[in-house]
Amino acid sequence: MGELEKFTPQVTADGSFTFVSEEFGEMFHSHFGAKQESFSKFVVPTQLAKFAEKPVLRLLDICYGLGYNTAAALQTIWAVNPRCQVELIGLELNPDVPKAAIAHHLFDNWNYEYTEILSQLACDQQVKTDRLQAQLLIGDARNLITQVYESSFQADGIFLDPFSPPQCPQLWTVEFLQKVAQCLQPDGLLATYSCAAAVRAGLLAAGFNIGSTPPVGRRSPGTVAAISPTNYLPPLSAKEQEHLQTRAAIPYRDPQLIDSADVILMRRQIEHQASSRETTSRWRKRWLSIYQKRSS
Repeated sequence: MGELEKFTPQVTADGSFTFVSEEFGEMFHSHFGAKQESFSKFVVPTQLAKFAEKPVLRLLDICYGLGYNTAAALQTIWAVNPRCQVELIGLELNPDVPKAAIAHHLFDNWNYEYTEILSQLACDQQVKTDRLQAQLLIGDARNLITQVYESSFQADGIFLDPFSPPQCPQLWTVEFLQKVAQCLQPDGLLATYSCAAAVRAGLLAAGFNIGSTPPVGRRSPGTVAAISPTNYLPPLSAKEQEHLQTRAAIPYRDPQLIDSADVILMRRQIEHQASSRETTSRWRKRWLSIYQKRSS
């Protein structure tokens, strides 16, 4: 198997498996449940069950990884409308990750009926059937997103699923998110697992409207975003809104979309240190005090 041997399945709380990335030092999914996360953090917030009523549905899966988000999407869409024509583009840096998911039979645990599609996509980077046209683009997503936009691809749903901002800030910058916004239909939705203030501020700066998605397995919510203000988005709480006024909400920047993670992190750190905004620790203490008063 060669490179695929580097990936060892790790069980998560819902019984599904994930991998640990040596490069980023993080699991590909939450230990609370990899399969659960794909449905609850990505498929449900992007309202794919509703979009599945359309004759053609377009998906952009940023950081395809093991393929779980795409798998959950296809299962959801075709359960609602078996005739829905799906057009899918996945972006992935390491082609060995989806291949390893297939080699380790991780979808057997799902009792998944479309494993053959995912196998072909992992191996050939493209699939064409009577109801699916899919391609997996390999490389730096900062370059690939321009390719997606220039192909006039406009997604109904976008999954934004990179590793965490401290480990992979390149895919959380205002400039990258602006490119992502150009690939979203006016009535489309983007979902991500992150509720980090810097991520949410970056989405706002890139032209998105944002909302909060329910916590799944942990206290932290996710984020759903739309370009159109007419799209209903679950509102942010007062606490979350104030978090966006703190130093934590200084977004990541990558003006030319070429900088290393270290440069992006250092740029933000310099801006953070020079900021006169309220510190996150002060914001947290203030809201803890409010909570304690309400509980007493």
